[in-house]
Amino acid sequence: MDDGNLYLIVKSLHIISVIAWSAALLYLPRLFVYHSDLQKGSEASELLKVMEYRLGRYIMTPALIASWVFGLLLIFYFDVVDFSQDIWFHSKSLLVVILSAYHGLLIGYMKKFQQDMNKKTHKFFRAINEVPTALIIIIVFLVILKP
Repeated sequence: MDDGNLYLIVKSLHIISVIAWSAALLYLPRLFVYHSDLQKGSEASELLKVMEYRLGRYIMTPALIASWVFGLLLIFYFDVVDFSQDIWFHSKSLLVVILSAYHGLLIGYMKKFQQDMNKKTHKFFRAINEVPTALIIIIVFLVILKP
């Protein structure tokens, strides 16, 4: 396989993993919205604990890791960025780091729900559910427009 095809495969895998990660970042806080209004120990609460755990463990975190691995391969193996000239890339990278920190924050909230120790309201989770949307929009424009 030549480097051109390998590049396209890695780029495709990066995009696929970013889509999966983004979907999970949008879905998990939505589950928290519903979970926060439920009685602790109820059947619905226990079901949401399983859903949240599986989403975080088997989709969200692996997609985060894959996004970073394939993104770093694109940067360092295929040399797709000129670090001295590409200011858009530095901005995008900062936003991806913030999105990764947000991921960690969600995992922390998930653990609180797992232990029946959540103190946040559905309004809080509705509000923070807008964070990944805003960041993803800005990141996509930075990648496409490269201002």
